[in-house]
Amino acid sequence: MKIWYDACTGKHMRYGITIARHMRKLGYDFILTTRKHPDTLPLAKLYGENPIVVGKYAPASKLSRLRESSRRILSFCRLFENEKPDLAMMHVSIECARTAFGLGIPLIATFDTPHAEAQCRLTVPLTNVLIAPKAIPKSAILQYGAKRIISYEGVDEVAWIKNFKPLMKFDYENPLIVVRQMEVKAAYAEGISDLTEHLAKKLTSLGNVIFLARYNKKPRENLIVPRGFVDIPSLLFQADLVLSVGGTSSREAALLGVPSLIIPTFSHSYINDYLARKGFPLFKVKPSEVMNYARKYLGKKWNTKELLEKLENPVDVIEKVVKEYEAERKR
Repeated sequence: MKIWYDACTGKHMRYGITIARHMRKLGYDFILTTRKHPDTLPLAKLYGENPIVVGKYAPASKLSRLRESSRRILSFCRLFENEKPDLAMMHVSIECARTAFGLGIPLIATFDTPHAEAQCRLTVPLTNVLIAPKAIPKSAILQYGAKRIISYEGVDEVAWIKNFKPLMKFDYENPLIVVRQMEVKAAYAEGISDLTEHLAKKLTSLGNVIFLARYNKKPRENLIVPRGFVDIPSLLFQADLVLSVGGTSSREAALLGVPSLIIPTFSHSYINDYLARKGFPLFKVKPSEVMNYARKYLGKKWNTKELLEKLENPVDVIEKVVKEYEAERKR
């Protein structure tokens, strides 16, 4: 059975590669596609993967997004004109969802961003099976027209953080604080102020601060701004403290046992609250509280091995769904 996964961002790529390696071991033919993006291709190279590159990330305007999305869909039509996959997979890829629906390919999706309204409205209704953490209320997913939801006891990041081994090493001195910039070009971030750089500069009084800029990697006074590709989990593994607005990096750090401070920027934080309740070092703080929390938790790492073992790996859930479809095809 041939499976297709489309990775649009760095997280998608890491997730897709993790799934691909697992499914290939089980004997499945796996097609990995992506688009030109600051993180996708360098990450694929780091993992030794050679995905098919279709289109690019074009967030300059609504028109540029729509135009490039349309081009990607047409490219996928050409790619699968003679032989289409048996199954499609994604973590919120509008073009994957539209192509799979149009070609009649069953679509499996992982999901953790109910706040991303535009993406959800364009993908969730076209998904056959949606796999989401139990932390997200089903009502938050059903509002977008989900057909079948499978909930699991865990989070996406468990897939690659369980048994994690750093792929890159860094020579930064400790105490090391990592600040991840907000995804400023996402549709869901329009009109929201990004405080991460301001807070990063305040944190320099406590140690060396690495500011992981999303797009503009110009030098910032007193901050370390890597210009090249950084494998973020490898960097977080070495960090003494992490600050972000609550996305993937926050959860990766907390799962690794690194204290993670979150500025609650978006409306719901179901998954982050869930990990905090489970005992992972993830703390939701107001901007005015950042320095006090940073002084309290800087360098105090948690042993999270036992906590991680209690969480489900979403890749195992995906495998079960794939085998369901495989069994149906054989009938």
